Amino acid sequence: MEKPRLDGRQRVIIESVTPEVDGGRFPAKRSVGDSVVVEADIFTDGHDSVAGVLLYRHAGETSWRETPFTFLNNDRWTASFLVEELGRYEYTVHAWVDHWETWHRDLLKRINALTDTKLDYLIGANLITEAGERAKGGDAANLKETAELLRSEDSLEALRTAATESSLHSLVLRYPDRRFATELDHILPLTVDPVRARFSAWYEFFPRSTAPIEGQHGTFADCEARLPYVAELGFDVLYLPPIHPIGVQFRKGKNNSVVAELDDAGSPWAIGAAEGGHKAIHPQLGTLDEFRSLVAKAQSLGIQIALDIAFQAAPDHPYVKEHEEWFRKRPDGTIQYAENPPKKYQDIYPFDFETVDWQGMWTELKSVFSFWIQQGVRIFRVDNPHTKAFPFWEWCIAELKRECPEVLFLSEAFTRPKIMYRLAKIGFSQSYTYFPWRNGKVELTAYLTELTKTPVKEFFRPNQWPNTPDILTEFLQLGTRPAFMIRFLLAATLGSNYGIYGPAFELMESKPIKQGSEEYLDSEKYQVRHWNLERPDSLRELIAAVNRIRRENAAMQSDASLEFHPVNNDQLICFSKRSSDAANVILTVVNLDPYHVQSGILDLNLDQLKIDGSQPYQANDLLTGARYLWKGPRAYVELNPFSVPAHIFRLRRRVRTETDFEYFD
Repeated sequence: MEKPRLDGRQRVIIESVTPEVDGGRFPAKRSVGDSVVVEADIFTDGHDSVAGVLLYRHAGETSWRETPFTFLNNDRWTASFLVEELGRYEYTVHAWVDHWETWHRDLLKRINALTDTKLDYLIGANLITEAGERAKGGDAANLKETAELLRSEDSLEALRTAATESSLHSLVLRYPDRRFATELDHILPLTVDPVRARFSAWYEFFPRSTAPIEGQHGTFADCEARLPYVAELGFDVLYLPPIHPIGVQFRKGKNNSVVAELDDAGSPWAIGAAEGGHKAIHPQLGTLDEFRSLVAKAQSLGIQIALDIAFQAAPDHPYVKEHEEWFRKRPDGTIQYAENPPKKYQDIYPFDFETVDWQGMWTELKSVFSFWIQQGVRIFRVDNPHTKAFPFWEWCIAELKRECPEVLFLSEAFTRPKIMYRLAKIGFSQSYTYFPWRNGKVELTAYLTELTKTPVKEFFRPNQWPNTPDILTEFLQLGTRPAFMIRFLLAATLGSNYGIYGPAFELMESKPIKQGSEEYLDSEKYQVRHWNLERPDSLRELIAAVNRIRRENAAMQSDASLEFHPVNNDQLICFSKRSSDAANVILTVVNLDPYHVQSGILDLNLDQLKIDGSQPYQANDLLTGARYLWKGPRAYVELNPFSVPAHIFRLRRRVRTETDFEYFD
């Protein structure tokens, strides 16, 4: 059958709408309280003016709310709306030829050239009459009266005055002729998450390593006792590696030995034993009630517990016996353990997402999240999600967020960029990044620009981690205090979301298991450790200070405004962030060299920073309390990595009051 023709009177073209992820196949992402700025190319043939509205609504609402587009430049238009509820929103674009605006624009030109005639006002009268027929009440009466006036025999001067009244123009625009409007041919989705999806500081520790006495196994009670320390550091998310029973069969020993001693604790990621699986708790940690107590205590301190979900099973996990079909078998009948050649994980069986019972497996795996949500957990760090089927994640996350919109998911997927981006598109709220391996100014600038200035920014929320239990980078293996300070300061200032694996980080754990490896010597992944949190060389004071600065400055709570500024020394990197109203501007300069004092001249884009270059402005170093008075775009800095290898400046503009009193805002 021939496709019906469009109404040829729909003359407006709508193109290049942003945000739009893969043509609307996936939702863009925002957080509660964000303003969603939508842009579109809107134009028509000839010289007619166009107008348009942005239509938006929360999913489930039957009627649209709308806000008008305003012109930017070159046929580009913009409109925005505020998202105040969690869950799914949708939006689209509606635009039309604006005959009134066309007439009004051309009339002003004719009046200016003294070429207007009474016929021009008759045309305007007809347009006003049509608007009056669409209006109601007093507006309809006013429009009818004005139309009659423009049809009168008054002088051109009187007609000019009546036709160009700003109140008339606004009134007619209130009742546009939208009969032949063009609508975008699809509705665009938007996911709205809690603010913590956009702005968070994560701290990771192993619960079993929290005991106050060396040699003992930590408990949830010990974790509760450590919560004030985490709060003092300023973190608002505490991430716990798996808390489930650990498999006995093929258990790994210390330093990933394939032979375990009797007292070896095994890897928490080898999930499942006789005591249970993904919905059970390691008996040495405590009970489910004690876990709930930990969650509640953390919340009372402003901290949310994030739980690790690793969909894999130890050989003695109940799933292996009850659902053998969920695991892939080798020709000899044994179950295939996990491998990433040359690495072997004999203590882990991966799930087979091509199993004939894939639907049953999907349902059970989703129920694992649901179980922990019922215990009060709202944030999940997901282990290696790229090794599980994408369709599963898209279905599972959508279902969970429909039931519990505030739930968040961090993707631990150090893999190829397109795979990382796909995971973000299908629902993961935040994502690990390549930040640990980006050390130089050029590569840091290029990578963070990709994440914050390209279409990636609409769906991919980076979470910058300088270290993890799996990653001890070569830079940190230098073992110097400046190296750890530099990587921490970069993570916490470049990213509105960041995290550290502690106490290994603040205590500057830097010994690899061997040269060329990123594995820690005596890794907590395979053994219980004891940490002296009171060590005098700990970075806890610096960490607490930076987290306080992040909380007190709105500029640091989003990645949207990140801008890099030139500095004439490749060992210095300079970047800024500003709040949405530009009232709060933060400028950060970091010395990337852990061995030497570095100095240079900054070249600031003051227009971007909303600072008047003709007036002095103050650079207040929030780390040291020092204050500098600058004028113009160029400023000298010098940073010693052995004291504090960074400046975090708040730029304060000069303000003069009506009584000539001056201060810096």
